[in-house]
Amino acid sequence: MLVKICGITTVEAAQAAVNAGADFIGFVFAPSSREVTVEKAKRISASIPQTVHKVGVFVNEAPENIKSIAEAVNLDYIQLHGDEPPSIAEQLPYKIIKAFSAKDSMRTDITNYPCDYYLVDSPKAGSGEPFDWKLLHSLSLDHRKLILAGGLSSKNINQAINQVNPAGADVSSGVETNRKKDNKKIKEFIHLCKNKQGKDDIDGNIYDA
Repeated sequence: MLVKICGITTVEAAQAAVNAGADFIGFVFAPSSREVTVEKAKRISASIPQTVHKVGVFVNEAPENIKSIAEAVNLDYIQLHGDEPPSIAEQLPYKIIKAFSAKDSMRTDITNYPCDYYLVDSPKAGSGEPFDWKLLHSLSLDHRKLILAGGLSSKNINQAINQVNPAGADVSSGVETNRKKDNKKIKEFIHLCKNKQGKDDIDGNIYDA
């Protein structure tokens, strides 16, 4: 199973993710508490081996600016996390991850978007809140392209995998302590994803209440 650790802002956090087996490292280039400057992202990127994919997260950014930043930081993937139409993705000479909110995915045929992966997130992106994963059961998704996001952590990733069976998982706040990346939580989350097993004390279905 693929794992993306997003919102990386330090070399130390990037190395913790790499050493734990992360497949993707995400840099946020949009207004956020985890936004990173291009210069800082370049320094972090230089410490990441080529075997780990570097992802830039953008929200309704001009294609020219995306390409400029991607080249400077040596990105491998572009994650479009706004209202970008398919034409924007088609202008970018990079692999694409297109994010959709859980609500939008109910109204839009996301499978036709020109991307390598579609990422389904909580309606409130960055809130750290999971959505009802059962909503995805009504969609005809190619789960080989599905990355699940939104409120994931070591406490619920096993349940998420069992219910959704995604190709990958995206986490940011779920591996933080006091809004800072926690190396121990990063290692634990990736271990659970790769081994597809959760903690013994995981509660039952949290959405049955």
